Amino acid sequence: MGTRNRWLMGAAGVAALPMAVSQAWAQQAAPAATPQAALTAAEKESAKKIYFERCAGCHGVLRKGATGKNLEPHWSKKDKEGNVTEGGTVKLGQSRLEKIIGYGTDGGMVNFDDILTKEEINLMARYIQNTPDVPPEYSFKDTMDSWKMIVPVDQRPKKQMNKLNLKNVFSVTLRDTGEVALIDGDTKEIVSIVKTGYAVHISRLSASGRYVYVIGRDGRLSLIDLWMEKPAVVAEVKIGFDARSVDTSKFKGFEDKYAIAGSYWPPQYVIMDGDTLKPRKVVSTRGMTVDGEYHPEPRVASIVASFIKPEWVVNIKETGQILLVDYSDIENLKTTTISSAKFLHDGGWDASKRYFLVAANASNKIAAVDTKTGKLAALVDTAKIPHPGRGANFTHPKFGPVWATGHLGADVVTLISTPSDEKKNAQYKQNNWKVVQEVKHVPGNLFVKTHPKSKHLWADSPQNPDKTLAESVSVWDMADLSKPKAVINVAKDSGLPETKATKRAVHPEYSADGKEVWISLWGGKTDQSAIVVYDDATLKVKKVITDPKMITPTGKFNVYNTQHDIY
Repeated sequence: MGTRNRWLMGAAGVAALPMAVSQAWAQQAAPAATPQAALTAAEKESAKKIYFERCAGCHGVLRKGATGKNLEPHWSKKDKEGNVTEGGTVKLGQSRLEKIIGYGTDGGMVNFDDILTKEEINLMARYIQNTPDVPPEYSFKDTMDSWKMIVPVDQRPKKQMNKLNLKNVFSVTLRDTGEVALIDGDTKEIVSIVKTGYAVHISRLSASGRYVYVIGRDGRLSLIDLWMEKPAVVAEVKIGFDARSVDTSKFKGFEDKYAIAGSYWPPQYVIMDGDTLKPRKVVSTRGMTVDGEYHPEPRVASIVASFIKPEWVVNIKETGQILLVDYSDIENLKTTTISSAKFLHDGGWDASKRYFLVAANASNKIAAVDTKTGKLAALVDTAKIPHPGRGANFTHPKFGPVWATGHLGADVVTLISTPSDEKKNAQYKQNNWKVVQEVKHVPGNLFVKTHPKSKHLWADSPQNPDKTLAESVSVWDMADLSKPKAVINVAKDSGLPETKATKRAVHPEYSADGKEVWISLWGGKTDQSAIVVYDDATLKVKKVITDPKMITPTGKFNVYNTQHDIY
């Protein structure tokens, strides 16, 4: 049996995925470990599992870094003057690495002392001082072989068979169990818990609002039909070994026709039929960076569907290239390549949905793409490591329409002026694509969020090494950002018992009507977790949603807001 087949069999179950990764990587020849960081075969397999689960998303499968630091044993880089800087994990040494892993950093690295044991921290410090193994490739045939049609289209409901208000359903990632909880936003009751890929990164909605697409970090893409009496997975496919992004065709005439998913490893994206997930095309993203250097691991970061053209905006992390993929004829695929800045990550639309703003986070920049002209509109310098999620749009009392991003590595929320064709906003044109204000926050932010019907701007700080700050969110009155922000300790508001593990307050998400804000409390795998629902007007707790089956909730995606990209 070949390497790919071993991977496919091992990845059949979520729990087995990391071991499958380990088995596959073990097939590759690897250099001997440095003497001071030697690993037994069993230790190496255990470390691979942890690295894939916890570290690869930021540092890369090949450990070359992106949002997180380069974790190669040895590296060197040359500046424009020819000066060479050398570094690497071996140079940092065992003791220093253990401290970084255990205690985290102000730049957004979380503390793992309440996630990993001392023995595991010691193991990971040794593991990253060894040369990374290269995982196998994943072909179109591999993708096709993984495709499962669970409920054919002609056997699915012709109309909605449940009484749910689908607009206000939330798709909630249960990170460590490989599941998604569908929660009724009106009643706050769990409708269904659906088995999906491991550590679902994002949920996206079809243009019709019927289908939820969820993708796990193990590369498994699941299609959930909300019209079923009890919503469930109707199709699934595995698009690679490590993945983060998915979206569908949203342009008029192509609603629900296609889906696209991007892979971290191998670096590629897959185009599928929207209602079945049958693979149609696999496209590699390997190539040259904006600096003119070849990169072997240019991962697909965020993907969004344009509302004004039959195109997807596909952001390639390591190369800094933004691809506008025209899906009007997928057999003769046309792609526009836009150079921006390296280490593209996540982003969102401006209020007009003409411009897509994406964080080149390790370059400390925001790139703005004009999807109408197919050109780069701006490259905006920001504070350290912007991480907007989708960002937040609102009208600033002084600067007009702005888009906001928080930062992993800086203590501010950055407001960038965005263009508007409305006459009333003509006075703000001179500020377009400039940072007009930096609002004081704390480092370690992942998501900022508002809603057109809200007067508040919400921001979390789950990556902050301080426990109290990681368990809290900040809220500003957008009418007067000079007012002191409200700091809400979500962990205390939940009423859950105190535990050693930090209950990270993460990912504010509005209800469809903009009246509620849902915050996940992401605790330890064995600890009780919760979602705390706040009244946006009063900032008071309305409901604490908790259940023994709701383990490690993270991202929450309201159907209506996600369907229409409202933020």
